[in-house]
Amino acid sequence: MAASVGSLVSYDADSDSDSETESTSEPQKVDPDALSHLQPLKSGKTTSLVLNSAPEVAVKEDVETGTHLDPALKEVNYNPAYETMFAPEFGPVNPFRTQQMAAPRNMLSGYAEPAHVNDFMFEQQRRTFSTFGYALDPSVDTSEVSAHNYIGAKEEAEKNKGQTVFETGPKKSDKRKKVKGGEAADLEGFLGPWAKYQDEKEGAKPSEEEQKELDEILAKRQKKGRNEEEAPADEKTILHVKEMYDYQGRSYLHPPQDVGINLRSGEAPDKCYLPKKQLHVWTGHTKGVSAIRLFPNSAHLLLSCSMDCKIKLWEVYGDRRCLRTFIGHSKAVRDVCFNNAGTQFLSAAYDRYLKLWDTETGKCIAPFTNRKVPYCVKFNPDEDKQDLFVAGMSDKKIVQWDIRSGEVVQEYDRHLGAVNTITFVDENRRFVSTSDDKSLRVWEWDIPVDFKYIAEPSMHSMPAVTLSPNGKWLACQSMDNQILIFGAQNRFRLNKKKIFKGHMVAGYACQVDFSPDMSYVVSGDADGKLNIWDWKTTKLYHRIKAHDKVCISALWHPHETSKVITCGWDGQIKLWD
Repeated sequence: MAASVGSLVSYDADSDSDSETESTSEPQKVDPDALSHLQPLKSGKTTSLVLNSAPEVAVKEDVETGTHLDPALKEVNYNPAYETMFAPEFGPVNPFRTQQMAAPRNMLSGYAEPAHVNDFMFEQQRRTFSTFGYALDPSVDTSEVSAHNYIGAKEEAEKNKGQTVFETGPKKSDKRKKVKGGEAADLEGFLGPWAKYQDEKEGAKPSEEEQKELDEILAKRQKKGRNEEEAPADEKTILHVKEMYDYQGRSYLHPPQDVGINLRSGEAPDKCYLPKKQLHVWTGHTKGVSAIRLFPNSAHLLLSCSMDCKIKLWEVYGDRRCLRTFIGHSKAVRDVCFNNAGTQFLSAAYDRYLKLWDTETGKCIAPFTNRKVPYCVKFNPDEDKQDLFVAGMSDKKIVQWDIRSGEVVQEYDRHLGAVNTITFVDENRRFVSTSDDKSLRVWEWDIPVDFKYIAEPSMHSMPAVTLSPNGKWLACQSMDNQILIFGAQNRFRLNKKKIFKGHMVAGYACQVDFSPDMSYVVSGDADGKLNIWDWKTTKLYHRIKAHDKVCISALWHPHETSKVITCGWDGQIKLWD
């Protein structure tokens, strides 16, 4: 018991000591006013206050003249008196408001006074301001026109006498008066609505000044017409070899017999192989080459036409020289075609002329034209029709000429677009044409109505067509980057199993060709590559970078196992093996 009391005493002593230490550490501040009522009054003079318990107070009605309105109100639900509406604003003024902010405003940027202008007037003034640079000042009374009433170009306003856009236009002149036509009862003298105008001139003869102008115009037209109907460009030829004939008197048209291969045989090689390397480059054209053709049967010569307006004849064997250049077109040459013997060839160019040349002498035998651009040209391959040729024109027609008379003897006019290709099939009794109208038409020779018309919604234009060596198939370069195969006998059906893809040709008429044994299909493309597919499996076997620009044509030599000739828009012709 004594122990517990001792512990409590000690606890109390501890707590006291704690509080003492706290009080000593922080002395308390006491407000003197808080204790003033406890202190005794100071002796001295005392002031006495008189309290008025009922002072006179101004009545609320006397102070306030009427009901208050909030200055920011937009609508009032009752009819207030004028004094209430326009009474001065009560209340303290905001000292922090700028003068601009304190001013009365009804929109963000300031106070806009309503101006009573109807829509037409506003539009009229706006257009006048945008046209002439002045408009009426809406804040000024505009009953009198003066320079002060306008804003903008005031001098213009004075000059135009303040006319608006709608007033300055030319005033309609009065209607021309007609001669009075008499009464309708007068059958002979009644003119009615057919009466002449009072100031009408009956003669249509031009005045002297008008006559001068007309003469000038006619003279110009005649000059233009002369330019269009220029005579064909002068033809000339350049022989690039020293002697035209060899010791036996044979020209370069004679096929060589020392090349290790029989160029006169009609048989194709048994097995063809893929070309791997470049053998030779023929250079001489200064612009892109547009087409190449091998000499018929022997293929020992190569004819090329170019955008530099020239046609060149090259050797395929031996020194591979340029033998002759044919110059006679004034614009790019589009197509060339040998006759069956190779002694003559036709050229078609953008100067609208077709020209017949002698391959041996280089002489131009005859020019042909119908004032349209020829896109393709073909001799009739029949031996008894070597005097006839057909050309696909830019005016959608296929035109047939006779070389002997130089006249058009037939027109095949059924296509709906420029004719791109002509290919003879079925022992030359028929020919197939393709056009920009995305169709393929088959014609009987000399009958100007197509007996077969092939066009599908999914078909694209086919600007290059080649007949296979066995005469059974037509390979058509389609503009959707694939080569389509059509049967070339009777039905001309699309062979859906044989579609060759994997190259880019859209926009270019890249010529297709077959290997002589029908085992490969070759074609150039837009990237300058030579593509080779397998005929049976349609697989893309091989791709060679052949040209820097578009590779526009590829020909497989008909007597060789692996020689392919390509030409491109870089102006070069290359031989691959």
